Amino acid sequence: MQTNKLKIIPLGGLGEFGMNCLALRWEDDIIVIDAGLMFPETELLGVDIVVPDITYLTENREHVRAIILTHGHEDHIGGLPWILSELKVPVYATEFTLAYVEGKLEEHQLLDETTLIEITPKEKFTLGAFTIEPIRVTHSLVDCVALAIETPVGVIIHTGDFKIDLAPLDDKAFDLHTFAEYGKRGVLALLQDSTNVERSGYTPSERAVIPRLHEIFSQTKKKLFFSCFSSSIYRIRIALELARKHGRKAVVLGRSMMESTEIAQDLGYIEVPPGLVINPGQMRDYPPDELMILISGTQGEPMSALSRAAVDNHKHAHVDAGDTVILSSRIIPGNEKSIFRVIDHLSRREANVIFDDGSHGLIHVSGHGCQEELRLLINLVRPKFFIPIHGDYRNLRRHAQLAMETGAVEHALVIEDGDVLELDQTDARKKDKVTAGRILIDSGSTIDVVEDLVVRDRRILSEDGIVLAILAINKRSAKIEREPEIVMRGFGGADITEEAREVVLKTIDGLSSEQRTDYGMVKEKVRVELKRLIQKTTGRRPMIIPVILEI
Repeated sequence: MQTNKLKIIPLGGLGEFGMNCLALRWEDDIIVIDAGLMFPETELLGVDIVVPDITYLTENREHVRAIILTHGHEDHIGGLPWILSELKVPVYATEFTLAYVEGKLEEHQLLDETTLIEITPKEKFTLGAFTIEPIRVTHSLVDCVALAIETPVGVIIHTGDFKIDLAPLDDKAFDLHTFAEYGKRGVLALLQDSTNVERSGYTPSERAVIPRLHEIFSQTKKKLFFSCFSSSIYRIRIALELARKHGRKAVVLGRSMMESTEIAQDLGYIEVPPGLVINPGQMRDYPPDELMILISGTQGEPMSALSRAAVDNHKHAHVDAGDTVILSSRIIPGNEKSIFRVIDHLSRREANVIFDDGSHGLIHVSGHGCQEELRLLINLVRPKFFIPIHGDYRNLRRHAQLAMETGAVEHALVIEDGDVLELDQTDARKKDKVTAGRILIDSGSTIDVVEDLVVRDRRILSEDGIVLAILAINKRSAKIEREPEIVMRGFGGADITEEAREVVLKTIDGLSSEQRTDYGMVKEKVRVELKRLIQKTTGRRPMIIPVILEI
């Protein structure tokens, strides 16, 4: 159906942090930008990851031309295995991002059946009605791009995650020039990262952490443990360079840290002088003041290398009194408990723990632009329409206000997951909604979807417990053969097993022989009466499961 309107359809990341996924549609051509995941809140019991609901894409699978990735963080690529198990489409990304994607797809046995295509900044490619130019941006990860997308109604720019770093360690600076060029030619809509919209000023360069880290390295008299996000390639590079300068051998511990360091070395983002990195088994051959251990687990993940070292349960990493542990990362909201638990264990071992609490100097910088960087880019691009992306609703709304305050934007529109925004050269408006939401994936699986009902049941079990009423009923006479067995688990208080047994017997006695042969009715009557008793005596609402054994 010819509508002559461009459709922007966010499927994740607008209204929450993480799970970034957005579809662009012109008539019969759809491209998807990013395919992220989100880590679950604590109340989603047993859920491993949360991915976007892609019903809209599966319903229009014949029109989906490709998935384009802006960079390799989990909130942008983590949902790929789930999406590619439903949709067989090519994936476009930069060299470093593809290296991450390959490992992920190999793990889920999807690599052989997926077409991966490398993209390079300033080299345009065409997908259906769209011509896309990747633009170099800087972030906490390397090889990140924004996307300038030429459509039949005008140019759309999607920034991806970014901060404006004009002196990054790899000398691949933020390409302000190309953004300005597009601004001169005219941009229909700018979709911009809202993560740090509430922070004033500028985000410091990655180089800004070097002076304080240099100071810590020079003051440390024993072993130095350095932990950061395994995807923070710049930070890993800084740590390795400081280890070399201070005469320390480097040891890399933790699967994710080892994989990232290996990929960064292979692609030339980290240069390691011969002899700098040693095997974990060689640590005993060096005195403590000649060792720097690069270790994963900065967010207190229970089975990470740092968490195990903190409780002296790691084969190679042993934290001793006087050792220094640097956590060069931010505390992600929701992870406070697990991070402080690890810090507590490290403190018990009399280690000196340095983390990003504001009192230890600049040991971490954000990968997202603050207000002045957001304003700068808006002023360069001067779009007709401004659409904030990546953030909770309050971030999106604040970002729309900030854009309008610059005077460089005609209209700012706040949209959420599932909204359909239709644009042409003169107009942009929300038209209708598509199915959007979150899919819960169970622990230890990529495809086991957890229904909301299952999570609700898990919550009831965790909070109120379970009651089993086991009845043995004679098939012929429909009589109870022995006393009902009552099993109660997960709630304390008074023992009401006897009262529960009496309630069950009384309930069965009140049924006719004919009713007793209808096991569905028996179960429901028993469940209702037990629920009434338990609520009245304990105030709890456990899961009640009557079980009938036919004899």
